[in-house]
Amino acid sequence: MATPLKIGFFGAGKMATALAKGFVRAELVTPKDIIAGDPQETARNAFAAELGAKITASNMEVTQSANVLLLATKPDQASAVLAEIHDGFTRNHLLVSIAASVPLAKLEGALPAGARVVRVMPNTPALVGAAASAFAPGRAATAADAELAKKLLSAVGLAVQVKEGLLDAVTGLSGSGPAYVYQFIEALSDGGVAAGLPRELATTLAAQTVLGAAKMVLETGQHPGALKDQVTSPGGTTIEGLHELEKGQLRGIVMNAVRAATEKSKRLGR
Repeated sequence: MATPLKIGFFGAGKMATALAKGFVRAELVTPKDIIAGDPQETARNAFAAELGAKITASNMEVTQSANVLLLATKPDQASAVLAEIHDGFTRNHLLVSIAASVPLAKLEGALPAGARVVRVMPNTPALVGAAASAFAPGRAATAADAELAKKLLSAVGLAVQVKEGLLDAVTGLSGSGPAYVYQFIEALSDGGVAAGLPRELATTLAAQTVLGAAKMVLETGQHPGALKDQVTSPGGTTIEGLHELEKGQLRGIVMNAVRAATEKSKRLGR
């Protein structure tokens, strides 16, 4: 941006805090360039304690203090916040919304004509700097706005630009996906306990195994199926376990989970 970057948050919860810490860690801004507004005093104080940034109970003060505005509220709170800041929103502002399932048309319709908006679907691993985020620019957003959004989101993980029509699928996959993976890790740990491992050790090994497998996919660029084959010796232990997963229809169940979450996201967006 031509002017110095000043970032304001509507909502000072865990995701807002994680994003702000990522921005500071990446040296995109300093704490003095950040302000967060939240009606809950406990949330404001926690944000200030983590960042050393300015806090306020006034959304209009956030709008007047920043040029990039992060809408980090619950989806059902988005309309009220946008109505409150409508008269203070100018052409110098960029709104980046992480309010799940709130479409660009609704965001743009709640702001003055020509408002620059980017809609984002992050996920909770942003809290540990390992997010998988997708974003879609609105009608008035510029190429520079899209590049800035990507730079901001990349401070807490992976960020990719997609068409808005794909964001529901992103929600079903990477937005909801951590919960699927946590359940898989728990199941791996349960299996280890059933086989005789202590619970703490089983959970540590399960989590590290998932982390290592994910890094193999990302860093080698190989298809997951090819990597699976490399672990699977003829007549060995791995193929025996994979046979049980196939009997339980693991792949079909996971695919159905992603599709179900995607359809739910579409319904919420209406």
